[in-house]
Amino acid sequence: MENLVTFDCYGTLIDFDLDRATRRILGERLGMDGVDEAEFLRDFRVMRFQAVLEPYRPYREVLTASLEHAMRLHGLPYRREDGDALVAAVPTFGPFPEVPAVLARLKERYEIAIISNTDDDLIAGNLERMGVRFDHVITAEQARAYKPSRRAFEHALRATGRTPDQVIHAAQGFEYDIIPTFGLGMRRIWINRTGRRRSRAYMPYEEVRDMSPLPGLLGL
Repeated sequence: MENLVTFDCYGTLIDFDLDRATRRILGERLGMDGVDEAEFLRDFRVMRFQAVLEPYRPYREVLTASLEHAMRLHGLPYRREDGDALVAAVPTFGPFPEVPAVLARLKERYEIAIISNTDDDLIAGNLERMGVRFDHVITAEQARAYKPSRRAFEHALRATGRTPDQVIHAAQGFEYDIIPTFGLGMRRIWINRTGRRRSRAYMPYEEVRDMSPLPGLLGL
């Protein structure tokens, strides 16, 4: 019997707009001759993904190193305060509009948990902005592993005392969450906020555009 709903945090519950924060921090440097802003931001996203595939290090280091590498690739001058400002932006991000009410509704029947690629101190500000108490908040810092590693999900199962068949996992990140949980035995719901093309290779999973349909999907 499924009795726990787990969520990815950034991009699923929290409007994690690192692109906007990066534009603000870099300012006029993004307009330097020869710099393609869209290409730079895409490379920065790829480098963040590559960084979490490496041996564990704190998320603040993942962010700062990935930003520095992307800037060097595109010929942008990097300053230490750029990375510091990006890390400082993370706790300021708040939830997508529908999220607090959906979480409150789900709590009428389910325990709810977060499995997030972050540090404990960084996610604290995001949790405060959601205004909903989670039964479990599991971070990469606790697991010493980042999604998409299976170790992150295995740690979450141990920490919550659940078996996969007792868990429903909802997440926006296809490569971070949907792919690595394929075959793990939990029910999965893809929050496809960006309209990304679906893949049948990792089904079965359910797909919704935001979290509004979740209460209905989960019998509430």
